[in-house]
Amino acid sequence: MFLNDDFLLSNETARTLFHQHAKPMPIVDYHCHLDPREIYEDQPFANLTAAWLYGDHYKWRLMRANGVPESHITGDASDYDKFLAWARTLPKAVGNPLYSWTHLELRRFFGVNEPLNESTAPAVWEQVNARLAEPGFTRRGLIRSSNVKVICTTDDPADTLEYHRLLKEEETAFSVYPTFRPDKALNIDAEGFAGWITRLEEAAGQTVNSYPSLLAALKNRVDFFHDHGCRLSDHALDVLRYQAGDADIVEQIFAKRLAGGELSAEEVTVYRTELLTALIGFYHDKGWTMQLHLHAYRNNNTPMFRRLGPDTGYDGLNDLPLTESLSKLLDRAECGSGLPKTILYSLNPGDYPALLALMGCYQKDTPGKIQLGSGWWYNDTRAGMRQQLTLLADNSLLGNFVGMLTDSRSFLSYTRHEYFRRVLCGLIGEIAERGEAPDDEALLGRLVEDISYNNAAGYFGFESSK
Repeated sequence: MFLNDDFLLSNETARTLFHQHAKPMPIVDYHCHLDPREIYEDQPFANLTAAWLYGDHYKWRLMRANGVPESHITGDASDYDKFLAWARTLPKAVGNPLYSWTHLELRRFFGVNEPLNESTAPAVWEQVNARLAEPGFTRRGLIRSSNVKVICTTDDPADTLEYHRLLKEEETAFSVYPTFRPDKALNIDAEGFAGWITRLEEAAGQTVNSYPSLLAALKNRVDFFHDHGCRLSDHALDVLRYQAGDADIVEQIFAKRLAGGELSAEEVTVYRTELLTALIGFYHDKGWTMQLHLHAYRNNNTPMFRRLGPDTGYDGLNDLPLTESLSKLLDRAECGSGLPKTILYSLNPGDYPALLALMGCYQKDTPGKIQLGSGWWYNDTRAGMRQQLTLLADNSLLGNFVGMLTDSRSFLSYTRHEYFRRVLCGLIGEIAERGEAPDDEALLGRLVEDISYNNAAGYFGFESSK
């Protein structure tokens, strides 16, 4: 039966593990793209499209693949017509995780059990919009009803974190912490770099007119983020190249760029290498976890990028070499102040074996100190999750994995944790059924509980979990 209580759970061991051990566990969503202002202001959604389709480039890509005009995706069509375009697309998405996620969200949040399609769309629209108008169906209400205990947003070093502070003062059911993401500091060749430096100066309250002063300002912001509960950094390293340079060279590169000069590819690489190395030292000193998101290939459709901007569904995955540069970066950190706790994600699953082999070279002191990140983006599927979990189990310790995250801009996406937990329990159940592990509920149940919640709750060192 479609999405019954035991979907994705193919044997009795898997069913017991999910229902008795995975399902009750709270959620630590340690990487997402929710807007902290939206969480704080806690407004109800205008309708299902506002809750579901605004900003969701996963759905947008499928709608484009179905020939839906852009007016009904990101354009000026009515919200109902955009919803109807998604309802018409969905029946063709059988086998895609969005088919399961869409219906899980309808069931778990709104009590809608029938499949969404063009004929059921009007009734679904009315039923869900009526529920969204009820008390409790605000942003925070959806978070609370999902048993979420921790949310980590993604934040620029120049952000004020005012909404994190306000949430800490008044929200009692869950905690919202910032994540330090200094991509704009590293992307020295970006068009808006000089303007961002001005924002950093304002946030840090100090002048940034040299490379040492840049480091001082970023250290200032690391301290500020830490005081607001931040315990993770994040980097989008679509291309990772390593080339060291001494302080004088980096200062010359920085001064050249501030003066409006164009940098060579080699100068950009040297600057990024040295700044990232310095940041890694800051993270180690604070006891933070560093996340590296590797090998996206962004903004492939130039006309649509010019029209809509980034993060609108036109990104691919990269297949460049990775091991040599990443090894040099990690090794230099280890030779210096030391490597912080680190999570390595790659959008290219072909990188997993190399990442796992490299991880094993730097494990020490902390259980699971170096992690293979959860199946990310295009790998956030049943097959992608199983591949990541299988390779992790083959090459490291599955029991130390910090588990799932949403990586989402949607307040309805917490059902992805349920989906992941079902995949996890299905995989472990298969291992036990094959005789590769004892059919010991205490052993396997603890493993599932740890991966679902306990490992993440302990690994990141948050101030508290509510």
